[in-house]
Amino acid sequence: MKKLLLVIFTISILISCKENMKEVEVIEEIISEFKPISNDILESAVIYEANIRQYSPEGTFDEFTKDIPQLKELGVKVIWLMPVFPISETKRKAEGTKFASEFPEEEQAKYLGSYYAVTDFTEINPEFGTKEDFRELVKTAHDNGIYVILDWVPNHTGWDHEWLKNHPEYYTKNEAGEIIHPKDTDWTDVADLNYDNLDMRKEMIEDMSYWVTEEGVDGFRCDVAGSVPLDFWETAIAELRNKKDVFMLAEAWEPELLDGNLFDMAYAWNGHHLMNGLAKGEKSVVEFDAYMEKIKTDYDADDILMNFITNHDENSWNGTIKERMGDKKELFTALTYTMPGMPLIYSGQEYDMEHRLKFFEKDSIPKKKGDYFEFLKKLGELKNANPALNGGKDAATYKRLDSEKDILMFERSKNGQALLFIGNFSDEGNKINVPQGKYIDYLTNEKVDLTGDAFEIGAWDYRILIK
Repeated sequence: MKKLLLVIFTISILISCKENMKEVEVIEEIISEFKPISNDILESAVIYEANIRQYSPEGTFDEFTKDIPQLKELGVKVIWLMPVFPISETKRKAEGTKFASEFPEEEQAKYLGSYYAVTDFTEINPEFGTKEDFRELVKTAHDNGIYVILDWVPNHTGWDHEWLKNHPEYYTKNEAGEIIHPKDTDWTDVADLNYDNLDMRKEMIEDMSYWVTEEGVDGFRCDVAGSVPLDFWETAIAELRNKKDVFMLAEAWEPELLDGNLFDMAYAWNGHHLMNGLAKGEKSVVEFDAYMEKIKTDYDADDILMNFITNHDENSWNGTIKERMGDKKELFTALTYTMPGMPLIYSGQEYDMEHRLKFFEKDSIPKKKGDYFEFLKKLGELKNANPALNGGKDAATYKRLDSEKDILMFERSKNGQALLFIGNFSDEGNKINVPQGKYIDYLTNEKVDLTGDAFEIGAWDYRILIK
């Protein structure tokens, strides 16, 4: 009997070992078969922000993974996943400044809280699925030539994070010795981290490294990166890049975050606000020109800015594209693809979404393709294929061309390829002079032979002309 038990025990260990080896092999396969992200990839990339909770009625990794081949059609080369980590129950946000616990018990379950109130930096939110489901998402993206970056939350944690119990010294405290939420914010559902504590910094870097070395992710979008000390990023990013070439996006505008070998890309917040102002008639093309000059002054030539007309914050808190831009979205979308930088698509944008997604509750985007989907597809193809739209560390040149009032006309060129963007930012049509030459109107595929005659362009209309 003892011999039989020993045999059974030995067999069970062998089976367990084989299963563990298979899991290790799967993880290694995810990591090893796909080449790390490179500067060449960034030149022609479109980035997609994935809101897993709201992407489908199910709100799961699996439902999003099914559509990854469609994102490839849109020219997407980088998927940014909004935080995928477990969310704290304590002080879970519901609406406004209220917590879920302030509502009747039968209502509390519908309040899912903020993705940015993280309980554990190395686990998966069960709302979205399992870690195996996450791995399948990464593998599918890589199989389609798309990189995956995680939304990282370095400034704070949710109130259920084990650090609060085991390492209260990791957090900022008031004069009474109480842990506080981030100063000068209404982020009461999170506890502020204390970057004077070197042990906390070390653990933060270890948790980031886990996703790169063990789960095959290709980088991070770092929440409120400017609120975290610069010397932390100098250490963290260097350590990550010692393990693998990673893509780093800062949710910030500060130029110093892109110095040296730090972040690759920052938010074009000023450009976004300027586009909202242009759409409402509150800003002018002259101010756009001043903005482009300021970029040249403030940023280095190899710095990348992310251009966008919407994202999760803008959609949920400041309004839909239609609310902010009316019926002018195509003009501003075309501008984000043709100006220097990398264009962003936010979940639902490709389906012409016209409602504000709930932030703390379940919601869902539309999934019906229309003209705007085809428009983004066409722009993605141009961004991917034409070096004149390179927007990475070796970007195509940007040359502003003389034009009439309210007309923005510029040329992008690189490696013998050139194109013109012409946009009319006014309520009236206009006739303008365009440099003579033979062109193809990219969106209509029509040949245009300009010999000096006035070129007509309607109100809030635009052209992309390929030389």
